[in-house]
Amino acid sequence: MPHLPQSAPDRAPLLTVTADTLVAVDFTPRARTRTRTRTGARARTRSRTETPTGTRPGARARTHTRTRPAGPYRRLLALPGARAFTAGNLLARLPMGMFGVSAVVMIAGTRGSYALAGAVTATGLAASALVAPWIARLVDRYGQARTAVPATLFAVLGSLALVLCVRGGAPDWTLFAAQVATATTPNTGGMSRARWNHLLKGDPDALHTANSFEQAADELCFMLGPVLAAFLCGTFFPEAGTLVAAVLLVTGVLLFTAQRSTEPPPHPRTTGGAPLRAPGIPPLLAVCLALGAVFGATEVVTIAFADARGHAAAAGIVLALQAAGSCAAGLLYGAVRPSGPAARRHPWTVAAMTVLLPLPLLAATVAGSLPLLAGALLIAGMATAPTMVTTMALIQERTPEGRLNEGMTLAVTGLLGGIACGSAAGGWVAEHVSPAAGYGVPVAAAGTALLLSLTVLGRPAESRAPH
Repeated sequence: MPHLPQSAPDRAPLLTVTADTLVAVDFTPRARTRTRTRTGARARTRSRTETPTGTRPGARARTHTRTRPAGPYRRLLALPGARAFTAGNLLARLPMGMFGVSAVVMIAGTRGSYALAGAVTATGLAASALVAPWIARLVDRYGQARTAVPATLFAVLGSLALVLCVRGGAPDWTLFAAQVATATTPNTGGMSRARWNHLLKGDPDALHTANSFEQAADELCFMLGPVLAAFLCGTFFPEAGTLVAAVLLVTGVLLFTAQRSTEPPPHPRTTGGAPLRAPGIPPLLAVCLALGAVFGATEVVTIAFADARGHAAAAGIVLALQAAGSCAAGLLYGAVRPSGPAARRHPWTVAAMTVLLPLPLLAATVAGSLPLLAGALLIAGMATAPTMVTTMALIQERTPEGRLNEGMTLAVTGLLGGIACGSAAGGWVAEHVSPAAGYGVPVAAAGTALLLSLTVLGRPAESRAPH
């Protein structure tokens, strides 16, 4: 096979013959090019190669590439182990929005009494308010995996016992006993926030993004959970929602706790005092109580308003829009860098909620239109996530070292207590005055939260907890 010898540095083309064809191969280095296509214009090819002065021919050209910086959420989930524990936690958190609706549908559908169903679920909430801080204290002391798994299994046994009692026609008191057993369900959202706090210590901006992501996840789960529960109970059988929620809870907690590399270390012996007595925590719990009243009253009044307009089935969609607005605002809030300390930002976020909540009141009293009310709730919900993110940031700042799960669970307990009070107040106004007037309850609760935030949360002496 005849060919010409290759000489350096001038690389001559290689000539060869195959059958009756002459083939020439040029080994001269080529410059790398990039092709960009713009909408409405012809594709352009631009060379990204530079040849410095004095570079000999044939030398490799230098290519400059532009790397787009990753967004805050992408950087957050790029941390080792972050995606794994987040996936498990989302799976475990989804049932939190399913159990209540499933229990009401199951008990009311079998026993024919919404009063009994409401009393049983209310008893479960009251038991959770008492037991949850104790479970969280054990999580801080012995670790997430050692505490959360047995606590979850015990709670799931309570849910299965409730199904058997309802299905088998057991006395009413057994329903209350079974529901109380579910109070050991661990606060999976708090455990996830504790992991972010452990991974992102010393990076307040990234922790702000993580808190916003967790709040958006809360809104998403509480938006999808009731819809999924209603679908399962209505499509298959009344107990289907509770059974599926139990399976999801166990699976999610097992996957979450299996990620040991991101688990915060336990604190068997903590030097800090109880979070309930830490400076700045009691006023925060009072704020959580008022915020919970906003959520509880809005839910009950919206259901009553939709029912009065003859569209009771649309209440879930209207409330889902409110959660969607909060979820979107939470993701946007986490993508921006916060300015100033959380104690200074908190009154502004609560003030935004107080300003936006009269919109549903006006839509209900003046227009009386359910679609207009849905739009008003969508806009009003956008202040929820920033308020809750900033509240949880203050909880993290002021909770003593080694008691973070307990501190955040106390905040959740305050929210649950407020939800119960707001539900009762909103239901009373909706029944004795009018459903439209019931939207004045969340406005008053938000105003109370703003007054507390302005008067007690911003005091310099309470800006941080001893560690």
